[in-house]
Amino acid sequence: MSDTGHIHSCLIRSDGRAETLGDPALLFPYWSFTKTVIAVCALRLEEQGRLSLDDTVADRSITLGQCLTHTAGLPDYGALPAYHRAVAGGEAPWPRDRLLSEALAQGALFSPGQGWRYSNIGYLFAREHLEAVSGCGLDTLVRQEITAPLGLHSVVLATTPESFAAVCWPEAAGYHPGWVYHGCLVGTAGDAARLLHALFAGALVQRKTLARMMTPHPVGGVLPGRPWTTCGYGIGLMAGEAGASGRVIGHSGAGPFSVNAVYHFPDVVEPVTVACFTDGRDEGVAEFEAVRLAGGCA
Repeated sequence: MSDTGHIHSCLIRSDGRAETLGDPALLFPYWSFTKTVIAVCALRLEEQGRLSLDDTVADRSITLGQCLTHTAGLPDYGALPAYHRAVAGGEAPWPRDRLLSEALAQGALFSPGQGWRYSNIGYLFAREHLEAVSGCGLDTLVRQEITAPLGLHSVVLATTPESFAAVCWPEAAGYHPGWVYHGCLVGTAGDAARLLHALFAGALVQRKTLARMMTPHPVGGVLPGRPWTTCGYGIGLMAGEAGASGRVIGHSGAGPFSVNAVYHFPDVVEPVTVACFTDGRDEGVAEFEAVRLAGGCA
C-alpha cells in the first residue's frame, strides 16, 4: 500500500491477514466507533438474558433500542454553540446535569420510534443503562465482553487528558475526552479493524443478532463530499452502499482534530474490514480511503 500522507490504516482480509499503512503502534481516538462497541456490549448482555433492548432508560418513555438506533427523538449536544465554544476554549467538561439541561432544553425532535436523528445523548443514556445493569463501568464492561477475549490490548477507555496524551495527533494534548459523554475509546488502527472483523466473523454476537444490527433505518441517499450512495443506521452501525463497492457497514467518527472510518465491505470479491484514521475534521477523507482500499480487493 502506498503512503497517503497522514492516513493510517489497517485492512483485515477474510482469512485474518492484516495489512497496515503507517506505524501500527500509534494510538488514535475512536470517537463514534465507540458507539458500535457500546451496541455490541448491549447485545451481548441481551443474549445473556441480563437486559432487553425494550428496556426503558433514563426514567423516560424511550427504550435502550431506540437510543442505540437514534430513533428516540432526543436532541444532540453537538447542536449547542456553547458546547463547541467550551471545547475550543479548553474548559473542563460540563457536569452531566448541566449538559443534559442545556441539550434537552432543545425539546424532543419527534415521538419515540417515529423518526431518526443522530444523538450522542441517546448513547450516554445507553451507557448508563449498561453500567447499571452490569454493575461495572464501561471500561470494565468493554474489557470483559470484547477486548480481553479478542486480545485487543491497545483498546482502552480514555477518561482524562493524561490518558489522551498517548494519542498520536499533537492536538490531543489539549483535549479532555470527558467531552464525549458516552465515552471515547482509544486504540490502534489494527485493533479497530480486528474488533469489527471479529463482529462480522461471528466472534462477538450470534448471527441472528448481527442480522438485527445490520438492518438499517433508511436515512438518505448520496452525501456530498462522502462516498455514500445510500445510507442508513442499524444498531450501532452505519449501513449503506458506496457505489461499486456495494454494502458498507461499520461506523465513522469525528472529533475536533481527527476523523476515522471503520467499515466492513461484504460485497467485494474478497470481503474485507478496513480501519482508516487521519487528522482534520472531514470524515469523507477517511471514508473515501476505506472505500479505495476495499476496492483494491475487488
